Amino acid sequence: MKRNTSAAIGLAAVAAMALTACSGGGDDDSTGGGATEAAGPVTLTVSGWSLKTTPEFQTLADAFHAKDPNVTIELKEYDPAQYTTLITADLAAGTAPDIVTQKEVKNVSVFQTGGQLMDVSDVVSKLSKDVNGTSSYEIDGKYYGVPYRQDSWMLFYNKDLFDKAGVAYPDGSWTWDDYAQAARDLTTGLKAAGSDALGTYQHSWQSTLQGFASAQTPDADILSGDFEYFAPYYDRVLKLVADGAQVDQGTITTNTLTYQAQFGKQKAAMMPMGSWYVATLIAQAKSGDADTFSWGFAPAPQLDKSTTGTDKTPVTFGDPTAFAINANIDKDKVAAAKEFLAFAASEEAGQALAKIGITPATTTDAVAQTYFAVDGAPTDDLSKFAWTTHKTNPENPTSSKTAATQTILNDMHTAIMTGSTPVDQAIKDAQDRFKSEVGS
Repeated sequence: MKRNTSAAIGLAAVAAMALTACSGGGDDDSTGGGATEAAGPVTLTVSGWSLKTTPEFQTLADAFHAKDPNVTIELKEYDPAQYTTLITADLAAGTAPDIVTQKEVKNVSVFQTGGQLMDVSDVVSKLSKDVNGTSSYEIDGKYYGVPYRQDSWMLFYNKDLFDKAGVAYPDGSWTWDDYAQAARDLTTGLKAAGSDALGTYQHSWQSTLQGFASAQTPDADILSGDFEYFAPYYDRVLKLVADGAQVDQGTITTNTLTYQAQFGKQKAAMMPMGSWYVATLIAQAKSGDADTFSWGFAPAPQLDKSTTGTDKTPVTFGDPTAFAINANIDKDKVAAAKEFLAFAASEEAGQALAKIGITPATTTDAVAQTYFAVDGAPTDDLSKFAWTTHKTNPENPTSSKTAATQTILNDMHTAIMTGSTPVDQAIKDAQDRFKSEVGS
C-alpha cells in the first residue's frame, strides 16, 4: 500500500552560527555510516511537543525500549507554537537533544545547511519500500531525516448534520465546486432545521487553501514565483464566507476559534483537515471535549473530475514528520540513534502508531487493519478508501528557499482572507516580493 508522496534568512544565520559552535562527537566517523556499536546501556534524548496530547513520542519510546532494553529514550518537551525557534536556539547552544524531531519540512534545508543534521543515508537505504515521505529529507543525494508519520489532508464530515440538513454524504466524486455547493445546501438545510451550524469550516491556516492548490494544479510550484494558480481557491472560499456558509477570518482570529471545537462541537458539518485529526477527535469524544456523533472522512475535493471517484486516485497534500540525528551527538550514541530511526519507520512501529490513531509513514495492509480497528474510528468504506488511496504531494518542497517563500505566501493569505487586499492585487504583491526577497 505504497502512497505516492512526492525561516527564513534569520534562521539560516542562527544555523550557521551553530555550525561554528559545534564540537564534541560530530566527527567524521560519527556523521557517516561508520557508526560504532554502543558498548553498554545508552540513553537517547528526543525532542517532542505537547506530550500529554501527542502520545506518539511516548508510544515509540516505549516500543523501542521493549525491543532493545539496552536503549532508553528520554523525551524533552517543547512548546509546539515555539518549537522551531526553541530547537534552533538549543542546536546553536549545543544543548539540543540527540534526536531532533523535524516538525516542519520547510526547515530541514536550513538545519542541513547549518551542519546540524547527520547524514542518515545509510539508514534510509535499508528501509522498506512501504515507507512514505523519505524524499522530503533528501538534499544533494543524501538523506537528513527518517519519516515516522505521513499525514494527508482529507474531508471530515458529520453524518448527523448531513442527515439533519437532508444533504447526501460525500461519495468520493466531489470537486471543489461540488463541495462549495454542498456547504451552501448544508447551511440552508441546517438553518431550516433549527441548527446554527454552518456548512463547512476551513481553518485560518494558509495550508487550507494553498496546500490543495499547489498539490492539485498541474505544474504548480511555489518556488517558481508564479502564484496565479491560487486565485480560484481564494475566490471560492471568499464566496462561501459571503454566502454565510463559512466563518470569516476576522471571527476566527478575534474569537480564537479552534478547528477541533468547530468540528468536534458540531459548529460545522464539514472540515478539510489533516489525518492527524482522527486521533484527536477520537480522544476528545472519549474525554467529552468533543460531542458524540456519527462521522467519517472522504477524499479531499478535487480540482476537476479527472481524479474523482473510487476508481481513480485523488490528489491531496501533506508533509511527513521525521526524526533526524543531531550532528553534535556523542559518538558512542550514534549506532543506537540510527537503530531508533530505523525502528520508527518500521511496520512494527507503524502498528504501534496505528493503535493510537496516528497515520504512520509505513502503511501496509496490516497497518491499515490496525488503524481502522481503533475504538471510535470510522468503519465505512469511503473512509477506508480515503485513508488508503491517494497521491500525496508535499506542501513544502525541500529547498533553502521554501521557508522564505512560505512567509511571503502566509502574508498574502492574511491579506486576502482579512479583506485588506483584493485577491489579484495580493497575488501580484506576493510575486513582486518573491522576486526581490527570494529570487529565481
